Amino acid sequence: MDTRQFYGRKEHDRAVRVIPSDSEDSELEESENEDSEVEESHEDWIPESGLRDSLEVRGECLSLDNDTESEDEDEDDVEEVDVPRLPRWRTPHNAHFNACPEWQDLLPRSDDIMSPLQYFKQFFSEDILEVIVEQSNLYAIQCDANKPLNLTIKELEQFLGIVVYMSLFGLPGTRMFWNKACRVSQVADTMTLNRWEAIKKHLHFNNNEERQEDNNDPLHKIRPLVTHLTSKLTSIPMSEKLAVDEQMVPFKGRNRLKQYLPSKPKKWGYKILVLAGSDGVPYNLEIYTGRVVQPPELPDVGASGNVVLRLAQPIPKHKNYKVFFDNWFTSVPLVLTLAQQGIHCTGTVRGNRLPGVNLMCDAELKRAGRGSFEQKMAMVRETTLYAVKWYDNRSVTLLSDYTGAHPVTEVDRWDRKQKMITKVPCPAVVKEYNKNMGGVDLLDSLLALYRIKIRSKKWYHRLVFHLLDMIIVTTWLLYRRDCEGTGMRKNEHMKLYTFKSYIAEALCKSGKSLERKKGRPCSTIAGEYEEKRRKGPAAPIPVPDVRLDATAHWMIMAEKKGRCKVPGCTGTPKAKCRKCDVHLCFTSTSNCFLRFHTE
Repeated sequence: MDTRQFYGRKEHDRAVRVIPSDSEDSELEESENEDSEVEESHEDWIPESGLRDSLEVRGECLSLDNDTESEDEDEDDVEEVDVPRLPRWRTPHNAHFNACPEWQDLLPRSDDIMSPLQYFKQFFSEDILEVIVEQSNLYAIQCDANKPLNLTIKELEQFLGIVVYMSLFGLPGTRMFWNKACRVSQVADTMTLNRWEAIKKHLHFNNNEERQEDNNDPLHKIRPLVTHLTSKLTSIPMSEKLAVDEQMVPFKGRNRLKQYLPSKPKKWGYKILVLAGSDGVPYNLEIYTGRVVQPPELPDVGASGNVVLRLAQPIPKHKNYKVFFDNWFTSVPLVLTLAQQGIHCTGTVRGNRLPGVNLMCDAELKRAGRGSFEQKMAMVRETTLYAVKWYDNRSVTLLSDYTGAHPVTEVDRWDRKQKMITKVPCPAVVKEYNKNMGGVDLLDSLLALYRIKIRSKKWYHRLVFHLLDMIIVTTWLLYRRDCEGTGMRKNEHMKLYTFKSYIAEALCKSGKSLERKKGRPCSTIAGEYEEKRRKGPAAPIPVPDVRLDATAHWMIMAEKKGRCKVPGCTGTPKAKCRKCDVHLCFTSTSNCFLRFHTE
């Protein structure tokens, strides 16, 4: 007996038949025989849920339930409704080689390389420092009117310089930098411990009293700083290849903004959504605070896709920029929306976000062998969509609007059975995605090298120090971009550690007086030893921001002679600069002291 007669036929889910239109959106030729068309492909039959999702994305939620529809509805009303049609996917019969859209923009070429402090001051300019000083002094008075902070811009710069120094030395506690056993002169000689802790305690960025009851901004305390830095990042000239990804700020304290992402190395912390180039330079960011109302000028393509649209606002339109993102963001409406703005994109995609696409299952691809793939194409208005499923160790599906599977290249993979490296076919879209998707990950790896790990009872301090770290790494990446533009060799580029130490030294000393405040003089053995070690025969020359600031460069007479630090001078004077700590000639025939501080 036939099993279908015994058990009965399985009832299929109700589906809605989408009638093909006569527009140019479809590349499939309609068949005169309706039965043969149904047997040939099931792509025209779209589940009810998939069509409803497509209608909701377009902002037109039409009822598909026959019970709720009125049969007596006027024909004129039906004609006014524009029923959107899902893209019709087809399998290309031959290898389709499509040319990559040419980038219609250029990065400005720099003819001059600035100092590290000048790069830093482009982001932390005088206006934002004045806001921080004003709000910190106001917050100190609000806490205790009898104990004003009296913070100045120079003291704030010294505070930030000490914070940067702490990330370089990496001691487990902040008070250890002033401890006799492990004292760090670059920190302890700049500011006293009590003063540094007082500034840290009252560091503030926004007035609490101006917060209204209807203001539900979770980032109200740091909103001026976030707005200022975001505006600076969006003004950076963008590269062609961009990536959108998540970034974690390590934090395990108690705050409702804390997130848990098990796939990240740092699983607990604040989540920041970043738009960065393939070289790691960030161009826009958004701190995750929960549900966000989409701006009215942007379309609604879902919660994850709306994030990409908000971050992509500063991208120049119709310049053929390429954006890459993972499967949490990718969807067909997002790709079509960006394509209308002249922005191409590529990303991994989940299977339930490709309605109407019948790709091979994982078992079939696995039987076909490692490196097997399948490609589907669809045309929506003037945009061609490519869906490629590739099997390596596991299957992965990618969606793009400018590149497909061809040309196919080969990649090296380790074969466990043969115990050797083999060649595996790799579609072009996979190669393009792997090459340009790691911009945010590169930025994370650079931040983790010398991260600021200062503990604080205020939840927003961790975000502030993370933004400070991000800005310093960004300035270093911009410095490297300028070095490459001028033709400087890579081995002559300043390392990140050196670049960061220059910024810290300039913030602590540039334009500041080294006069110690009143207090007991340091007469300990550790202090005398540090002074003796600092006055060794190989004292380094200060950075130009300190050497040429024309502030507190006093001449003193040393007990012993030393070689003059001016190039070409062979004198061994006793005169030296108190601030720069270098020997310089000061005679009637040779004024190296003036040349050293002016040239």
